[in-house]
Amino acid sequence: MRLRNLLTAALLAGSCGGFAQNTIHPVSVAYEWPQEPAVRAKLDQWQDQKFGMIIHWGLYAVPGMIESWALCSEDWIDRDSTIGYDNFKNWYWGLSKQFNPTQFAPEQWAAAGKAAGMRYLVFTTKHHDGFNMFDTKQTDFSIAKGPFASNPKADVAKYVFDAFRKEGFMIGAYFSKPDWHTEYYWWPKYATANRNNNYDIRKNPWRWNKYKEFTYNQIGELMSNYGQIDILWLDGGWVRPRESVTEEVLSWGAPIPDWSQDIDMPKIATMARSKQPGILMVDRTVHGPYENYQTPEQRIPDKQLPHPWESCMTLGGAWGWVPNEQYKSTTKVIHSLIEIVAKGGSLLLGVGPKADGTLPTEATERLAAIGAWMKVNGEAIYGTRTVTDYQDGNVYFTQQKTGGTWYALATIKEGDALPAVVEWKGNLPKKGSKVKWLQTGKEVKYAVTDGKVTITLPAGSLKQTAPTPALSFSFTPAQ
Repeated sequence: MRLRNLLTAALLAGSCGGFAQNTIHPVSVAYEWPQEPAVRAKLDQWQDQKFGMIIHWGLYAVPGMIESWALCSEDWIDRDSTIGYDNFKNWYWGLSKQFNPTQFAPEQWAAAGKAAGMRYLVFTTKHHDGFNMFDTKQTDFSIAKGPFASNPKADVAKYVFDAFRKEGFMIGAYFSKPDWHTEYYWWPKYATANRNNNYDIRKNPWRWNKYKEFTYNQIGELMSNYGQIDILWLDGGWVRPRESVTEEVLSWGAPIPDWSQDIDMPKIATMARSKQPGILMVDRTVHGPYENYQTPEQRIPDKQLPHPWESCMTLGGAWGWVPNEQYKSTTKVIHSLIEIVAKGGSLLLGVGPKADGTLPTEATERLAAIGAWMKVNGEAIYGTRTVTDYQDGNVYFTQQKTGGTWYALATIKEGDALPAVVEWKGNLPKKGSKVKWLQTGKEVKYAVTDGKVTITLPAGSLKQTAPTPALSFSFTPAQ
């Protein structure tokens, strides 16, 4: 018990993960559009969704600590200095004997996501620690082989995917390319200095080939046994071919080995798409044909990007569940979503279930509040595309995918009252056309003077039961 308490206290301070992850997974600067028609069609479908949920759930939920990274010996990792590293690894991996989520409620998760207005899911089937949240045949280190094995829902990923499919979500499987538990990646013969595999692949090709086979087989299981999968979301961008280690990658500061960690993505992608036609491959930060959209983490790009992307961000401070979490306000999340969509991206919002298998009440309440705004304003978010002049001050702009209707979304500073007028420059309505206020479904009066639109809001026309994060208007553009 003392070991657990000390480790948990030492690591909770670093559990937010935002800063650390931001330096681990910077966004690529290059993008290559996929050529296959089925993939392009799936990508277009995904770009319509705009708002998704990423769920981190694994051994780290038991003590409520940073996901996986505590196993890694790098300068930014903070562990209790009085505890030996081998003792820590044994304790951490031993959590598999305690992880028994008897209240596992994927239907609750899916209902909370739907209530928030989310439309796609990314679920962690395996994080870097190597603990599998699906019933793999390649190792016994999985939720389906421990104390939860006798539960009818022991093959957790199956029931998560099924629950979200029933709510109409696109389905994404998160999978970590590095696996720190298998001896084919971290060989017990050597110490584990950092996130990379800990042996020279050039001198031990048999062992690396076994790792490639292990990875290929696990991804094959996910592609074969879990129904339709729309996205294969591959994490761990330091596992990459040597030729993709550019000056840009080196500038990130992550430890890169002298040798390639090539796991043969062409072979994996061919297999995945033979089983799941058109599936999106998201090989994070490894730009090329297998990074079908980019994934800036815990941040929003400064400008519009001309290709598909999503910001993956946390609802609280951590990816997984931690005690005493401080969740972002409804206003902050909605403002982020509006800015992201206006810049051409999607928001993938992270929540972490507790070790018992349920979402925290505070998280579901926050998601419901976000959904209340999305219910009346989603028209300005879902299925939209960018406009060239996407922002004027606190007002952002989107347009219907098919054209014809544009939207102005005026963000309101947290704590401020509903404004009497909304103004912006440029992006003028067509002369004589009408402007509709989405919150009320009614037309509003407006004037255009010297290239500036001024909308006067009818007094008392919007009954506020909670702070209003943003106001949305539709109009026919002048051009």
